[in-house]
Amino acid sequence: MSRARIACQTYTWQMSGNYVGKLDHILGLLEKTGFQGVEPETQYLGRLANPAALGEALGHNGIELAALCLVEDWLASDEAPDERGRADECLDLLAHFPGTLLNLCQMPTTRPSDAAALSERQANLLACVHAIAERAATRGIECAYHPNSPEASIFRTADDYTVLLAGLDDRLGWIPDCGHIARVGMDPLTMITEHRALVRHIHYKAMDASGNWAEMGLGVIDYEAITDFLVKTGYSGWIVVEDESDRAIPEPDQVTLDDWAWIERHLVPILS
Repeated sequence: MSRARIACQTYTWQMSGNYVGKLDHILGLLEKTGFQGVEPETQYLGRLANPAALGEALGHNGIELAALCLVEDWLASDEAPDERGRADECLDLLAHFPGTLLNLCQMPTTRPSDAAALSERQANLLACVHAIAERAATRGIECAYHPNSPEASIFRTADDYTVLLAGLDDRLGWIPDCGHIARVGMDPLTMITEHRALVRHIHYKAMDASGNWAEMGLGVIDYEAITDFLVKTGYSGWIVVEDESDRAIPEPDQVTLDDWAWIERHLVPILS
């Protein structure tokens, strides 16, 4: 029986601004843990944007490519030429890594206060990411959309999620980010339970009772219960952990090692 596996997201290193293009370093650190995969944002690839080099580096460190994360504005009803070009570069790379998902995430810019303008922006975003998903499907590549919670995000509230989840289809799944869901007052387990069929990939990050990002094991989100639910419903995709705590800014390597120690004690037994 296939089981969910645990990967690490590169955002933990992104906050310091010191690791762009240094996926080699991150892979070397992950090799010291039990993380089985990595989900890099495109800016972290550096020399590893070459599929042969990426495959060699992953194999050397015993890490799989869980997903590739593409972040764009997608403000118009069609992709801008440069946005389309970068998306197609991602598809060209993922063609060499069968089964790897493309994570589509919008960069928060401004959230319109006018309801009609917000609705238009939401429709534009969905049109752009669906266009990418359609091109991906012709190449056997799966895509999913990752909403987030900054105030500038256009898919962040419960009402926004109603629009988003109704707008997804078989070619474009959902990446629930439990931290972002909890940060705006929704319960991640409830949301995942109600929309389990749309889940293609999932993100974990810890949040404390004040709504601040925390290290794994120091937050209020019940990841043991969420993981147990995923196992019981046959989830066999990736669980991707990212740490956005203040300590991760100066100490991303050590925070990742400490996060894995907690994961190994609390989540791995549920997945075993």
